[in-house]
Amino acid sequence: MNIAIGTTNKAKTEAVEVIARKYFEDAIFTHVKAASEVSEQPISNEETRLGAMNRAKNAMVTSGAQLAFGLEGGVTEIDDDMYVCNWGALAVADGTVFTAAGAQIILPKEIAQEIKAGGELGPIMEQYTKRRDIRQGAGAVGIFTQGLVSRQMMFEHIVSLLVGQYLFTFSRK
Repeated sequence: MNIAIGTTNKAKTEAVEVIARKYFEDAIFTHVKAASEVSEQPISNEETRLGAMNRAKNAMVTSGAQLAFGLEGGVTEIDDDMYVCNWGALAVADGTVFTAAGAQIILPKEIAQEIKAGGELGPIMEQYTKRRDIRQGAGAVGIFTQGLVSRQMMFEHIVSLLVGQYLFTFSRK
């Protein structure tokens, strides 16, 4: 089965590959730099979800795969607190699109202020931690959970939700 992943981000591609291999033995993966068509820093659940859906659909069009995953990280505000939010989408060749959301944790006020001032979480986290490529590895969720939940693990959960929806839907057809 040809499976496209609408990103080259290591945390996201590894998440898809780890989960998809459990359910699709003949999986062949293609990593595609698929456009999210949303802000570099999505600022709501709605925008983050749309970015994931666009990545999945654009990866499907670009690759011609049977399945295409799009994963998007963003932030959202609830009661004056800012949280990370994460969404995934799975596009199927027949036009079906599944969506699922993942973990949300509160961001420290100083991080939220920089995002509100126009910054992007990835570079802000690199400056905050003095480490490079945070979004390729631990991610903000990994930093702020003391490594108990990595960005890859969080996206694995979302990919599991997507694959589960796919298997449920297509096992009934």
